[in-house]
Amino acid sequence: MEIVYYETIPDLDTYFELRRSVDWNNFCPEQTQKAINKSAFFILVKDEDKPIAMGRAVGDGMYYTIVDVVVRPEYQGKKVGSTIISKLLELIQKDAPEGARISVQLLAEKGKEEFYVKQGFKLCPHEFCGPALRKVIYT
Repeated sequence: MEIVYYETIPDLDTYFELRRSVDWNNFCPEQTQKAINKSAFFILVKDEDKPIAMGRAVGDGMYYTIVDVVVRPEYQGKKVGSTIISKLLELIQKDAPEGARISVQLLAEKGKEEFYVKQGFKLCPHEFCGPALRKVIYT
């Protein structure tokens, strides 16, 4: 097993397959391509030639959201996900100017909250933030 982390955007088939591997629904192809092309940072992980995981960050330099953190079930528990998070946070920090303050947030899959707490994220609400909110729009 040779796991390699790439700072590259995958093709749509790979993106869709990784999401399916964890039973996530996919978005329409046009919407997906536009979204992943606008990623601030994207990490694709392969075991030799097999795509096994991914994660990306979207943002504007002050606020970032980490999304699409997917690790194929057979590779979970091997530090792949925590390495993706670490690399994304490193890229975000490296891109920031001296003296910057950056807010990074995410929505955890139900039951995965503790994984992100171990990566340094705080559950909301807490002393500085209210509860997280979400709205999904269908067209």
